Amino acid sequence: MKNTICRITGMLALALLAATQTVRAQEPVLVNIPFGFTAGKMALPAGEYRVQATHASPALLIQRTDGRAATFVNSNAVAANEPQTQTKLIFHRYGNRYFLAQVWKAGESRGRELLKSAQEKEQAVARNEAPDQVTIFARLISPKP
Repeated sequence: MKNTICRITGMLALALLAATQTVRAQEPVLVNIPFGFTAGKMALPAGEYRVQATHASPALLIQRTDGRAATFVNSNAVAANEPQTQTKLIFHRYGNRYFLAQVWKAGESRGRELLKSAQEKEQAVARNEAPDQVTIFARLISPKP
């Protein structure tokens, strides 16, 4: 009996931990991007953006806070060796063209990596060199109680 109670308690703790991680993964990120960039197939202007994972999907919602632009982009999970110290977005830069590449949240060792668009692949071939990486720091938007 005591063994069964320990197992049930352990399973409930794991379920709670998984639910907490899922909610945390869906916390939006707020970031001010000082340059125009491409996310997926869409060119987006400079401005303040909200970036958020969608429920049970590999897609990210990227939306300007003034409501003037929004897009969904597919992404893959990516892992780092250590948890990130800051929330950030990483862009690939080819000349004066920027492509959103990754989204990381502080305290997490898993992030999201966007699939390379056809435009980014064209830039990579045309330049025949690795892109520069540009990091823009962001902040998490705390969920409202």
